Amino acid sequence: MKIEHAALWTGDLERMKAFYIRYFHAVSSEKYTSSSKPFESYFLTFDEGARLELMQSPAVSERPGPEELRGYAHLAVSLGSKQAVRELTETMRRDGVPVLSEPRTTGDGYYESVVLDPDGNRIELTV
Repeated sequence: MKIEHAALWTGDLERMKAFYIRYFHAVSSEKYTSSSKPFESYFLTFDEGARLELMQSPAVSERPGPEELRGYAHLAVSLGSKQAVRELTETMRRDGVPVLSEPRTTGDGYYESVVLDPDGNRIELTV
């Protein structure tokens, strides 16, 4: 058994798709547009087969704020080395991506930094 994919609602499909392609080398499917309701999506596929669905619908509202909410907390992306974590964190910072926490070893033993995607979703950059 495996998780087939995770999904994120967004207000700007193209911006989110570009972000995940730029920084994580995702490969995008063609855009799906529903013929029965206002809904569009892309499936992004990452190097080792993980997939992320980006979805947009005018029926979905904005998050209430930056505070932590129940439900999914973050997406963790393994980059393979501490150096890769440091380098991508710095690249993203230079590009204006918010960095919430600097590269470090956490109490549970992960080497990671935390950044935000364009919609404010937390992404852990890990080894």
